[in-house]
Amino acid sequence: MLRVRCLRGGSRGAEAAHLIGAMVGRAASGWVSRVFRSTSSSAAAQLPLTVDEPVTEHAPEDCPVCAFNEWDPLEEVIVGRAENACVPPFTVEVKVHNTYLPTYTVAADTDVFVNRPSLAVFCAGMYAAMPRDILIVVGNEIIEAPMAWRARFFEYRAYRPLIKEYFRRGAKWTTAPKPTMSDELYDQDYPIRTVEDRHKLAAQGKFVTTEFEPCFDAADFIRAGTDIFVQRSQVTNFMGIEWMRRHLAPTYKIHIISFKDPNPMHIDATFNIIGPGLVLSNPDRPCRQIEMFKKAGWTVVTPPTPLIPDNHPLWMSSKWLSMNVLMLDEKRVMVDANEMTIQKMFENLGIKTIKVNIRHANSLGGGFHCWTTDVRRRGTLQSYFL
Repeated sequence: MLRVRCLRGGSRGAEAAHLIGAMVGRAASGWVSRVFRSTSSSAAAQLPLTVDEPVTEHAPEDCPVCAFNEWDPLEEVIVGRAENACVPPFTVEVKVHNTYLPTYTVAADTDVFVNRPSLAVFCAGMYAAMPRDILIVVGNEIIEAPMAWRARFFEYRAYRPLIKEYFRRGAKWTTAPKPTMSDELYDQDYPIRTVEDRHKLAAQGKFVTTEFEPCFDAADFIRAGTDIFVQRSQVTNFMGIEWMRRHLAPTYKIHIISFKDPNPMHIDATFNIIGPGLVLSNPDRPCRQIEMFKKAGWTVVTPPTPLIPDNHPLWMSSKWLSMNVLMLDEKRVMVDANEMTIQKMFENLGIKTIKVNIRHANSLGGGFHCWTTDVRRRGTLQSYFL
């Protein structure tokens, strides 16, 4: 286990963050090679095509990118890297979250092909640790999110070598409009004093991001076949949601749902769909539209209270990363080895748990779902809702 100091604050911690990122990155690489039966290659080593090779048409079944939901059998995944992580400047959109930095360890074995983002082209930004935030696969299309934090504007560069490879092999590739991230995109007077203030504003649909231009993080969307669910959050605005709705129509329907959450950012530790008609719903952040799912015949499961200690450092995340799990298929889930109660919950649902120690990676702001983007799952497009 790595032992490092937690850092608070803004950019003064940047040099130490680089060191921590390198340490966490080395540990994360060990996790990836053990958790997945990896090809032990870097992103650059997995690019068989040169820039001079032609782009050719491929049959849909040969497309390297294909996923319709969160639970079909997983065949290929991108796992983030923590090397060169930086503490973001304490601008208004960052101030609404606590700021810490972390540690790591792990072990397990599955048949999943693993890719990693490239550090060679990652020249600026916070990190390339959470591919779920920036990439979403819908069918045979990989979509780059525009992001909302200024510190994450250039994060896409770490994934471009992989995305170009997927494109050459037949995938559709879309980059959502990049925001200018001018001051008008942010409410400079957004209150960060009390939770009560933010509860009131969230209930009114007001967040630190305005509707000046489209912005969204991919992690605010979660897929269930032809239906995709999204929340308006501190990083995803209604203009961004509308862009996705128009882009994916008419094949896919976008449903906006909301939660009793004073500081929403990314849906997958609040509302995590783990199977056809099966969803984990955070009891601390109840879904205001939950009856809609029950009427559709879905099973709504309340996960147990996380076991992570109060003194464990968490940066822009909560203890509920315990439910931020990655489904390997309908009957297997990757879950934190320390969270025995949620393991028991899955076992009672007939789902085998692949136990992995990710607690120290949680400190960087994510669980298994955050640290990965599922590139290919074996399945077909179906409707599971209404």
